[in-house]
Amino acid sequence: MVNVPMKSTAPLTRQTILSINQIKVQGPKSSQDIASINSNALQTSTAPASHDNNSFPAQTSAPSSACQGPASSVQNVPTQASKPIPQLIHTVQKGQKVPLEVSGKLSTIKACLGWNTTNSNCDVDVSAFLLNSTGKVIGDTWFVFYGQTQSPDSSTVFRVDAGADREIISVDFTKLNPAVAKIVFVLTINEALEKKLNFSMLKDAYIRIIDVPTNNELVSFKMDEYYSNVTSMMIGEIYIHNGAWKFNAIGNGVARDLAGLCELYGVQVI
Repeated sequence: MVNVPMKSTAPLTRQTILSINQIKVQGPKSSQDIASINSNALQTSTAPASHDNNSFPAQTSAPSSACQGPASSVQNVPTQASKPIPQLIHTVQKGQKVPLEVSGKLSTIKACLGWNTTNSNCDVDVSAFLLNSTGKVIGDTWFVFYGQTQSPDSSTVFRVDAGADREIISVDFTKLNPAVAKIVFVLTINEALEKKLNFSMLKDAYIRIIDVPTNNELVSFKMDEYYSNVTSMMIGEIYIHNGAWKFNAIGNGVARDLAGLCELYGVQVI
């Protein structure tokens, strides 16, 4: 996993975001390689209709575990080996909302995420968008992923996990900007639109919220629906309601890439 810093306060471009995806999946770079990456034009896909802050488009295709798209069209993509699912203790169902602060105010949590694939060409990653009460980012740099591993207030941090999970987003509520009312955790398949990959090629996807001071699981959600018309999955979110943080098991997705998600959540992409 290559971390590519993206700390500029200037407006992000679709090319900037998608070029990070290209850098991530390719091998060692020469100066000529890097120049060619910057000059490549990436194909984009038509985005689905927008939706409101609390609901996502209904899925129109039946769930499937079959691999979609030929493996021969994908090259130089690192395989994510199968990984056992850690014990999930306080599991909830899709659409269920539960309080997180039943034992007092939270200080720091970890959103731990994992998955397996039925198609080894799928390279999956986690991103988190820090949203205000209207469901939009509070600024263009207020999302974290492998290319921008820390939010501007240093409260929310991305890292790859070498233990039970695959990737982790930690949130320090003592540092969190008070304008943030919701943090959405999203799984994306790298270059899914270009390489005809989708979520019917995944399985065992889960999120578990861990209270850092006690290392106790507060809640967990394991997906059981995987759709061939989805390339980015909003697996879950934490949000503040009546002054207290809650978790929402979403489990719905959209046919958008990372740049499309940025546009969806209000990041200025030109």
